Amino acid sequence: MKNYYDVLGLSRDASQEEVRKAYRKLAHKYHPDKGGDENKFKEISEAYRVLSDKKKRAQYDQYGQVFGDAGGGGGANQWQAGFGFDPFGAASGGENPFGSFDGIEDIFEQFFSGTGRRGRPRDPNRGRNIEVNVYIGLEDALQGVEREISLSKLVTCQRCQGSGAEPGTKSKECFTCRGKGQVKEVRRFLGYSFTNYVVCPTCKGDGKIPEKPCNVCKGEGRVTAEEKIRIAIPAGIDNNQILEVPGKGEAGRRGGKPGNLYIRVFLRPHKRFRRKGDDLYGEISIPFSKACLGGRVDVSILEGKKISLKIPAGTKPGKLFKINGKGIPRFSRLGRGDLYLKVNLEIPEKLTKAEKELLNKLKDAGF
Repeated sequence: MKNYYDVLGLSRDASQEEVRKAYRKLAHKYHPDKGGDENKFKEISEAYRVLSDKKKRAQYDQYGQVFGDAGGGGGANQWQAGFGFDPFGAASGGENPFGSFDGIEDIFEQFFSGTGRRGRPRDPNRGRNIEVNVYIGLEDALQGVEREISLSKLVTCQRCQGSGAEPGTKSKECFTCRGKGQVKEVRRFLGYSFTNYVVCPTCKGDGKIPEKPCNVCKGEGRVTAEEKIRIAIPAGIDNNQILEVPGKGEAGRRGGKPGNLYIRVFLRPHKRFRRKGDDLYGEISIPFSKACLGGRVDVSILEGKKISLKIPAGTKPGKLFKINGKGIPRFSRLGRGDLYLKVNLEIPEKLTKAEKELLNKLKDAGF
């Protein structure tokens, strides 16, 4: 097996910047378009693909092999002998270096890491999506509310305006992929050879590189900063519902498309009402006399207002009253849910002498 550090003329503790510089120097020297050795150039590019990727480099340092990468060569027989891996599920004493799979498609998806399932190319410069949690009260879900959130994220570099190049300088065509943003690589699996196009390790898919990287963002076109974002939470939002804010995730690399911001909304419990769908449920307490004789009571609703509720004579404890249209607004639709109120009887803890006499008369009357 090749020693990637020897290929690039580096020590094992070389920094990522040293890896990049060594690759660029050797790639210029051996590039086939400049009359260099094509096989040597492929060997250099292979070493750089592994050592420039932190995950692959860690695997290589630990095992001397990068799983799912063609770097070590050797095909299936080498994997079976070195790691006890049977591609059809029969392990011969070692751990499957690919993990677990639902089917052959999953094997190929991990083996060809430059593309997604069924070969869909990934955008290497697109910004990362962000998800945050926001907590609101039940009253906020009734009216809708605005919230300002502060995010620490990657934003467009103001010095280079996202280009990654120092102001006053230009970007030039990538010498590795010749401006295509992709390079062709051949991998061997189970005795077969597969040609695959992967993101260029030099320009990361741009097809060009800055002549002089920006002094602030070091050529990334973005920097970490705090950004305040004001979001509108619409009326009718439910607990654990997610809102999407397009383009408010992390900035893309070198002018790439930004990611999205996802707001997961949680409703705080209310002391008087509970929500079920678009309906509200609560309780009211009425005196014994009003339950027997009937009458009207003032009821506070979620808006903070009071409405007058008619209590029929002979109302029993536990009776449920329905008040139409006083629930939560329907999300993205017209109308509102309903309010349901359960009746409880007020039982005084202390009675006056006159009240006791009246109750005793009722008791003597069999009431």
